[in-house]
Amino acid sequence: MAQLQGIRGTRDILPDEVVRWQWVESTARRILSQAQYREIRTPIFEQTELFARGIGEATDVVGKEMYTFTDRGDRSITLRPENTAGVVRSYIEHSLSARGLQRLWYMGPMFRYERPQAGRQRQFHQLGLEAIGSADPRADAEAIAIATQILKSLGLKSLKLDLNSVGNREDRLNYRQALIDYLTPYKEELDADSQDRLTRNPLRILDSKDKRTQEIVQDAPSLLEYLGDFSRNHFEQVQTLLTDLGIEYQINPRLVRGLDYYTHTAFEIQSDDLGAQATVCGGGRYDGLVAELGGKETPAVGWAMGLERLMILVEKLAQVPQSTLDFYLISRGELAQRQSLKLAQGLREAGFAVELDLSGAALKKQMARGDKSGAIACLILGDREAEQQEVQLKWMATKEQQTLEQSDLLSNPPYLRQQLDKHS
Repeated sequence: MAQLQGIRGTRDILPDEVVRWQWVESTARRILSQAQYREIRTPIFEQTELFARGIGEATDVVGKEMYTFTDRGDRSITLRPENTAGVVRSYIEHSLSARGLQRLWYMGPMFRYERPQAGRQRQFHQLGLEAIGSADPRADAEAIAIATQILKSLGLKSLKLDLNSVGNREDRLNYRQALIDYLTPYKEELDADSQDRLTRNPLRILDSKDKRTQEIVQDAPSLLEYLGDFSRNHFEQVQTLLTDLGIEYQINPRLVRGLDYYTHTAFEIQSDDLGAQATVCGGGRYDGLVAELGGKETPAVGWAMGLERLMILVEKLAQVPQSTLDFYLISRGELAQRQSLKLAQGLREAGFAVELDLSGAALKKQMARGDKSGAIACLILGDREAEQQEVQLKWMATKEQQTLEQSDLLSNPPYLRQQLDKHS
């Protein structure tokens, strides 16, 4: 019988890696909480129409990459390829607008049918932020500042912020025709995807990775030249605020992001800590999405970080704090083994980290495992200790050993913690 394996484009996150994930998650959660962003959890699948309307049918995500199926109720269902549309759907459905500005964040798996590569999987994870209900340029700058704070707190240093404005719908309509007029004479030289986008979604051609297409768009008209007064003023205010915050940026007029719902501010934060620029965070403003999905006209801004790519950087750059093991508990003999479980659980309930050796091996082998465990102390229970309701405590750093009553070990948790800190 063939061995079962994980599906291509998915991967297991094993316990040694999970420590790193948990540290990243707790760091982000702390910073987001300080800024009064609250977590929201949405389903991993939604009606396909949500993404077709929200992201845009002409995008690669909707056209090529979604995991879509018909369920037993004959409904078209899609595993979420991103989560902004789901958060906005929830915002509308539960009338969160009645509670004023919503500062929200999420974390979880997304699904896109792409070619798997380092830092990019078909099931991948994103951390995202959404501020729904404010048109203030400070919301844009705050979102960027929080993303930057999270990345720097994780040890990333070589960060580069690309900034652009994609204007409002009217600005883009004016620019769209100018871009088509410029690109049409080069149509046969464009890559196949860009040729297909020329009339359907020409702004996406600016984001092409094809070398020849990049050369062609280098001299294309800039969207910034087509911004109206309102869009230009908003963009200038965002730049001023970032300068006030000491956040360096560069204007990238080719940055359009990959989803149709963006308006005004668009940005990407890149890191070259791996030797080549890699986008670790991308986002922007999407003032039309709430109305597009059936709500009232509502301004909003947000971003998402790809956690797989972020983990590659964290593994290289960060010193991830390791969890502390207080006690490694060793036992030998039937009565001692029974008492060891009770003692371990009592210590855990008192707030201590305890690993109970379940091997049943000889004391010498258990002690060898205790030496490698990283515990501050070993607790040793043999037949004699069990009969006397005692336990041997061995401090691993000094090898000092003492005999204690089991009841005394649990009688004063603050004092025990003080002793652990002293010997750690």
